[in-house]
Amino acid sequence: MNFFSFLFLLPLGKGFGFNDDILETNIINLAVVVSVVVYFVGKNLTSLLENRQQIILNNLREADQRALEATEKLNKAKEQLAFAEKKAAEIKQEGILKASREKTNCMNQYQSDLAQLQEYKQETLQFYQQKAFQQVYISLVSRALNQIKEKFKKPLDDQFHITINNFFIARFTEYVNPLLRSSTLNFQ
Repeated sequence: MNFFSFLFLLPLGKGFGFNDDILETNIINLAVVVSVVVYFVGKNLTSLLENRQQIILNNLREADQRALEATEKLNKAKEQLAFAEKKAAEIKQEGILKASREKTNCMNQYQSDLAQLQEYKQETLQFYQQKAFQQVYISLVSRALNQIKEKFKKPLDDQFHITINNFFIARFTEYVNPLLRSSTLNFQ
């Protein structure tokens, strides 16, 4: 069938147009409409789809690039965090060691100061003890001397002479007896 015979089939009163009534539309009208749409709109639709595809691919590449950059930044941040934690642990350990040393030094200084204070206390006690003994000794000696002076001021009686003589005799015999014993041992 030729193309012109197709035109004779068209109704004369209505003219050439788009039949939008689904029941009256025939296959040829549909084929013409679809071919016109595909021919004119297809190229534009293809170029739009290609542009959209390029945009999507570019977006995916950029997203991948940003994901890689974010991963690198995350890794760097993790490294910095690990370094900071390591540094913090070192600082904490140094602080503990320094505090321990300071505590030991303070305790040693305290022990040293306490020992010096004890020594000073003992020296002070000995000094005041010696001073007290010296005062008592001086007091006793001065009393004894005063008593002797008083006795010498009084006339000496026979009893006093006998006591002094007996004292010196006892002292002399104490001194002579060891000498006599040693000399008798040498002769035997």
